[in-house]
Amino acid sequence: MSAIEDSSDGPIEVIQVLIVLHPSFGAQELCGPLEVLSNAHHKLKDPASKAFECTIAAGSPGVTSSSGLTVKADINFEDAHEDLKEYDVLIVPGGVGVDDVLKKDAEPIKLIQDFAKLQQTDPSKERTLMSIGTGSLILAHAGLLQGLAATTHPDYYTKMEIICKEAARRGDLEQTDVMEENYVVNNARFDLGEKLEENPFVLSKRPDGRRKSIARKGSNAWKESVKRRESNARRASLRLGGLRVITSGGVTSGLDASLYLVAAMVSHESAQEVARVLQYSWNKGITVDGIDV
Repeated sequence: MSAIEDSSDGPIEVIQVLIVLHPSFGAQELCGPLEVLSNAHHKLKDPASKAFECTIAAGSPGVTSSSGLTVKADINFEDAHEDLKEYDVLIVPGGVGVDDVLKKDAEPIKLIQDFAKLQQTDPSKERTLMSIGTGSLILAHAGLLQGLAATTHPDYYTKMEIICKEAARRGDLEQTDVMEENYVVNNARFDLGEKLEENPFVLSKRPDGRRKSIARKGSNAWKESVKRRESNARRASLRLGGLRVITSGGVTSGLDASLYLVAAMVSHESAQEVARVLQYSWNKGITVDGIDV
């Protein structure tokens, strides 16, 4: 883990993020989260206090998106497996190439499964698995969404349900609640607070008239993790060892989910600053399910 020095609070760790790419990935599904996380800082407007360090893993030195953008990989999947313990967040972008990954049962499926197993065997560390758009189909195929709630790109709700049912038959028969939502968070562990009207992630009125979110408020979770009322045993008792699982519906939903991640792991103020810098209107309303608090 790299760290930056903070004179008042001591060293602040840089959160290590692994982004896994497959051929014909969605360029915007990569660039959105990458822009958000790269612009997040522990100290507002202090470039020396960056909050996230992103590493790109792929099966080849260069991987090309469905739109023709070629991205240089920092590491290959073999090295990613060896260094998996070093990462706090694993992000899975979607794209048209997802179908080929599922048909071949190819990487990054095994890498994602190993990341989830790592959380189950070592719940002392807080880890997050996040998918963008159809990346959630890979999570479903890997059997990681059983017993959880999840979403995907709106054009793929039916396919998502089919993949989840197939995974349930191969696994422990637990179903996945496929939701038509912006993004969904499982195993979130933040206080709602006594005044819900002050919670920036709770929608008091849904524009579409549907039920409001029971979302939880992000906080200085990363720096305050040692102070939480959550023992390792309690985290281990949660689904997937307490692995935070976030699925988002598409490109803009991925931006919203990435900003939520910044708010959850760094601060809400930092997320707001990132949204301002990117000139993005942040949709904070989310759905939280699968929580045991």
